[in-house]
This record gives sequence, structure tokens and C-alpha cells, in this order.
Amino acid sequence: MRMSYIAPLLLVLFIASTCLQAQSGMPQMKSVEPVNAKAGDVLTVTGENLDAANVAKVYLTDGKNDVEVVIEGQEATALKFKVPENVKPGRLALMILTKGKEPKLIEQPVKVTID
Repeated sequence: MRMSYIAPLLLVLFIASTCLQAQSGMPQMKSVEPVNAKAGDVLTVTGENLDAANVAKVYLTDGKNDVEVVIEGQEATALKFKVPENVKPGRLALMILTKGKEPKLIEQPVKVTID
């Protein structure tokens, strides 16, 4: 009878630890300064897990066209990048390419207006 409680408990613990591991390394951008920029400007993004161990590349995207930016500095809570010369004006979202076994492109809820 005792063994019948152990298996479900182990399953719950396994699922909980897997969920916590998945959440701990997921990069998330929360804000960008300045919100208006032009080619050549350096912008600062704040958020979580933005260091080089979690973020491989950063892009500006309009949903159809993606332009890779030059990362100037990376820390866990901040990332600096330079707006490339070839980016078209408009309101663009930031998108990241994660690192790891299965890299993923993730569009972030942060937008910047390029003049």
C-alpha cells in the first residue's frame, strides 16, 4: 500500500523540476531604451537571462523581414545592441535566437521605432 503513494509523488516531483528548469533559462526582454532610434544608435534592453549563455543572436523584425543586430554587450539582466545601417524605418519587434540543444527564435513583446 505504501508503494502506491511513492510512484505518483515521484512523477509530480519530476514534472515540477522539469518545469522549473525550463523556466529558469528562458530569455525574456521587458523594455528597451530609447524606444525611438536610428541606424547606428546603441539601445539597451532590460529583462532576464539575456547573457551569452542563453541568447545567441538578436534581430529586429517586422514579422516578415528579420535584420540581425550587432550585440555590443550582454549581461543576465541587460543587453546592448547597435541598430544596423540596413534596417528599414518603422515599428519593429525584437526577436532572439536562443542557445542550447534546440535553438529557438522567440519574438519578444518589446518594440522599437526606427526613424
